[in-house]
Amino acid sequence: MRSSILVEGAGGEAFLVDSGPDLREQLLGNRIGRFEAVLYTHPHSDHTAGLDELRAINRVIDAPLPLFATLETLEELEARFAYAFHPWSGTEFFRPVFSPVVVVPGETYVIAGCEVALHRQRHGRIETLGVRCGSFAYCTDVEFLPDESLKALRGIDTWMVDCFQREPHSAHAWLERVMEWREILRPRRTILTHLGPDMDYARQNAALPDGVEMAFDGMEIVLPE
Repeated sequence: MRSSILVEGAGGEAFLVDSGPDLREQLLGNRIGRFEAVLYTHPHSDHTAGLDELRAINRVIDAPLPLFATLETLEELEARFAYAFHPWSGTEFFRPVFSPVVVVPGETYVIAGCEVALHRQRHGRIETLGVRCGSFAYCTDVEFLPDESLKALRGIDTWMVDCFQREPHSAHAWLERVMEWREILRPRRTILTHLGPDMDYARQNAALPDGVEMAFDGMEIVLPE
């Protein structure tokens, strides 16, 4: 399914990163019924098209859902989902209701009780947000990391990173590029995500070096304390 993760902090609060068109099925399949915020890495449809399904979370938390994104992403979301950004009457949730928060790469925010550091990434013709929470980092939809972002990622233990295919790609990282970044960052564990049809799970996973593995739908990661 589409790339999305749920980050749960030590206090039990959680936030969702991206809401693709599979969101409803992903939440039901993984028995996720609640989170306290959403962070969008960029406005592409495979990461945002499930936005309308977030109204179910509004009903659970009985409040507008904090929505963290860059100004550019928020403007695109409001253009596509204008009804979701209308003023709320404060009564029922017949549509998703948000409390938008503008974020800036290079800054750190507290989201659902978690300290979240954001960094800049290039994804073909646009920029995306990379996410770091303590010793864990999530870098989806990226084919180039500037020096400042590589510096922001130093010291991570577990890294989930875009790896769309084996050959070079104009908008997504590929296997050789991820291995080059891994040599620089040296995380204990590297997990490849946003996998394309070229990345057959059984064949590719068996060929990866120690410390590198493929992500899969429903994967759960427990981070070291």
